[in-house]
Amino acid sequence: MKTPAIVLLALLLSAPSLLAGEVFGTITEGNKPVAAGVKLEIAVSGKIYAAETDKFGAYRVIVNEKGKCTLTLHIQDQTPSVNLFSYDRSTRYDWILETKNGKLSLRRK
Repeated sequence: MKTPAIVLLALLLSAPSLLAGEVFGTITEGNKPVAAGVKLEIAVSGKIYAAETDKFGAYRVIVNEKGKCTLTLHIQDQTPSVNLFSYDRSTRYDWILETKNGKLSLRRK
């Protein structure tokens, strides 16, 4: 009799993470990935979700809210930002880091 209650409790506790959207992708500069450990943040609805790139320039962030977000990269003492959208499903965003007049910017690949 306790098993159904435990299973129901486990499902209820995991429900918010099942509704969360995953934002993932890669960040490259030229034809090479950015270095491992580059910090990035995704801000939405007053909340900030942080992550770092791996050795392939890849990132993965679980964002609990849906809607318009801002991704901010922290690299070379600069913070280029770009808008994106979080959904209730996984969404891939690949970015190219560019330098124009000494200023870094991101554009979608």
